Amino acid sequence: MLDKVEVRNDQGSMLTLSLQDLSNGFIVEEIQGLEPVKANIVSSSFAQLDGEQYQSARREKRNLILMLALAPDFVNTTVQILKDTLYKYFMPKQHVRLRFYSTGQPTVEIEGWIESFVAPKFTKDPQATISILCFNPDFVNTTPVTVAGQTTASTTTQLVTYSGTVETGFVLKLAVNRALTAFTIFNTAPDGSLRSLDFQSAIALQAGDVVEISTQSGNKYASLTRAGVKTSILYSISPQSNWINFFPGANQLRIYAGGAAIPYSIEYTTKFGAL
Repeated sequence: MLDKVEVRNDQGSMLTLSLQDLSNGFIVEEIQGLEPVKANIVSSSFAQLDGEQYQSARREKRNLILMLALAPDFVNTTVQILKDTLYKYFMPKQHVRLRFYSTGQPTVEIEGWIESFVAPKFTKDPQATISILCFNPDFVNTTPVTVAGQTTASTTTQLVTYSGTVETGFVLKLAVNRALTAFTIFNTAPDGSLRSLDFQSAIALQAGDVVEISTQSGNKYASLTRAGVKTSILYSISPQSNWINFFPGANQLRIYAGGAAIPYSIEYTTKFGAL
């Protein structure tokens, strides 16, 4: 059950909209847009073949609509004072972050831009209807998950149980402790499909180096930190590689490198397609 929503603006101020405590004068009547967003499915048709062939799919942006009733106490607040408070957070084109707290569920966050703010003046029951466009449709867990492990020269895998409802990328940090030129990241998804990412360095890695690889959508990179200097080594990733994601359920991870084990850490953010 949803308990409260916190709204943060770019000035660092926060507005709490509680579904139990109505003392601040705001009554959350409804929040639309918390369900899964619509997917855009692309397909192609071919001559002399029935039907169509699937090509790709992507989810659209999320449109959150907040319906807030205004309940002033007419001692410390009036309808206009409540509206002025909302204007600080919901003025059209303004950027906001919304954090959702639910009983028995992780705290999640989403960012968006205010599309519209409608609050008629001449009405018996004052209300504000606020439309927020979230171009990244996922609700993101505010606490990242870190998994520690070591490279292996065998077929031993490490179980990563991902609790989100949509796939997520990760950031791998490999703390190199010996000479190394290549390694491969393997991941077997819950459906049994195998994906791999091959790393072949043109510069021999040495003890003390830190290799960082991000497979996060929209933020993919590979970097090397040596003697405190960070440089891009994206060219070391094979063009045939998969930028690996964790999918909901049990993922079997293996980072293969010949020779002695090298420690690594993986950090990812749990994402949800709906509340």
